[in-house]
Amino acid sequence: MRIAIPMSGNCLEQHFGHCEKFVMVDVVPETKEVRAVTEILTPEHQPGLLPPWLRDHGVTLVIAGGMGDRARSLLQEASIEVITGAPSEDATTLVRRYLDGALTSIEHTCDHVCSH
Repeated sequence: MRIAIPMSGNCLEQHFGHCEKFVMVDVVPETKEVRAVTEILTPEHQPGLLPPWLRDHGVTLVIAGGMGDRARSLLQEASIEVITGAPSEDATTLVRRYLDGALTSIEHTCDHVCSH
């Protein structure tokens, strides 16, 4: 399983489409073992680009803060599970929380009025 987390600096970027990089974490869900952690710079922002880009990188789950309905739909069409509403924490903490069953999706959409 490969988990992608949109990051800015060392914390989760709350606006999915505007992150500077993704931290890709390869895990074995059955044993909760982290096999590899890789940082990949995000391509220049273009609507609809990230879902196929993430799929091509082998991503099966995205842990995000805010995400628009269209992005969520495109990710799901690319067979990528989505968890939204995650707090601004580092990637390791978010993955550990997910593997421990302590991170569940809550409705947290982005209306493109984010200011940062």
